Amino acid sequence: MADAMTVAADQRGRLMMSTERLNQSTDRVKESRKVMLETEELGVSILQDLHQQRQSLLHAHNMLHGVDDNISRSKKILTNMSRRMNRNKWIVGSIIAALIVAILFILYIKLTH
Repeated sequence: MADAMTVAADQRGRLMMSTERLNQSTDRVKESRKVMLETEELGVSILQDLHQQRQSLLHAHNMLHGVDDNISRSKKILTNMSRRMNRNKWIVGSIIAALIVAILFILYIKLTH
């Protein structure tokens, strides 16, 4: 009987130790789950921030392409304006030269007659 009581007490002690370990493991699993959920929330937050930054970068990229197109058009317009200005200078210079030749011709005719 004493042996049975000792065995029962021994089994009860082992059962209590096993229960305590099981409770500790359960607490660790709960803590790990809590950390996992916090990590998941942080990951979701980071992914949202990265998505917003990607959208901002894509918008800036599109804006830069628009600006580049506008600069190209402006350069073509300025080049055409410069060509027209040079052409107009030559035309005005030619007209002035023709007028000077005409004046000299008229003076020559008046002075020789």
